[in-house]
Amino acid sequence: MPRKIDNTEYAVYRGDEFRFIGTAEECADRLGCSVNSFKFYLTPSYQRRLAKRKRPKNYIVVVRLDDDEE
Repeated sequence: MPRKIDNTEYAVYRGDEFRFIGTAEECADRLGCSVNSFKFYLTPSYQRRLAKRKRPKNYIVVVRLDDDEE
């Protein structure tokens, strides 16, 4: 079964500092992790973990970039 190609782009930040934009595969490669690990950064569970930390400025934050241009 062919694998579905996901061209969704994501913006990656370390704290408030912008790092780069790319697909899930590109971002995972640049971060040195698997695609599944990268996608974990998008989950509500990870967001709750960040909210509990006292100094989340050095942690990875991923934002999905949607095409809302209609």
